[in-house]
Amino acid sequence: MTDSFYGLTTDTILDAVDAAGFSPTGHCLALNSLENRVYDLKLEDGSHVVVKFYRPGRWSAEQLQQEHDYLFELQAEEIPVCAPLRFSDGNSLRTWENIYFAIWPRTGGRMPDEFTDSQLMELGRLIARMHNVGSRESASHRITLNADSFGRRPLEYLLTNDFLPEHIRRPYEEVVLELCDIYDRLSASVPIIRIHGDAHGGNLLRGDDGWFFLDFDDFCMGPAVQDIWLLAGQKGLEGMRNRSILLQGYRQFREFSDEWLQLVEPLRSLRFIHYSYWIAKRIEDPAFPTAFPHFGTEDYWANELNDLQDQMRIIKESDVESVNAVAEISEEEAELSNKDFFWDWED
Repeated sequence: MTDSFYGLTTDTILDAVDAAGFSPTGHCLALNSLENRVYDLKLEDGSHVVVKFYRPGRWSAEQLQQEHDYLFELQAEEIPVCAPLRFSDGNSLRTWENIYFAIWPRTGGRMPDEFTDSQLMELGRLIARMHNVGSRESASHRITLNADSFGRRPLEYLLTNDFLPEHIRRPYEEVVLELCDIYDRLSASVPIIRIHGDAHGGNLLRGDDGWFFLDFDDFCMGPAVQDIWLLAGQKGLEGMRNRSILLQGYRQFREFSDEWLQLVEPLRSLRFIHYSYWIAKRIEDPAFPTAFPHFGTEDYWANELNDLQDQMRIIKESDVESVNAVAEISEEEAELSNKDFFWDWED
């Protein structure tokens, strides 16, 4: 399956889409995606669709179906997301040469270079509505974002497969394990729900009809703050201010405890660890050495270690009172009224 995935050809892609009941013209454009293989196809009626072939071995059929089902739930609540198309049999997932694939509508739009205060509020309301749906039930087949899945198991893989230089192994292991222990302690009472999991600006577009989220590949069970900090991820006072504005919008539709903001920097740290693990797991994919030419070098791991040690310093210098104090932003600073917020949403 892996060889078939790496060697997907235009003929294979067109055959899969044609067998699924669509009529491609032959126009097939590869889109920018490392994890999966994604293509823009033109159909005979002049419209376009996007076909996504999922990387073999990453997700099971049950996990992929739970992602699709969540998107259909959000769509039913008129929450703007990009959901897959259903085939004639009502399903949204098929296989071709034993590789799972789905077909999606082509969406247009752009992501602004930075968010205005009004846009942060608007996105806060949108994420809260998404989380209201996400809290209705569990995703039993998807992973749970925690210190084990994003920290300890990635560390074990990196150590077992000798990715780390000998002189960096010990300090890297020590800082990762300490960060994981901190996350365990701070997250002990934080509820987990179904979340996007990777809700950064690159997975958000603004088109003629407003904002919409796409790419729920990393949909998982996790803390709500994961989707908050990824959209307002700046460090220091700027990040705290932007997260506060975003949360003003969020709290119009859903509760959010200030104490959950303690997880922002630990979650950022886990993302660093998991990112290296993700590259290491994919390094035999022909696309990855080209995309990450410095991965595995001593400089790469020295920088990773320094980043995690910096994160440890930031976390240890923080406390609940300082996080809460900065997180509270005045209505005067936001310079917007609730009436304006709801008017924007209804539009």
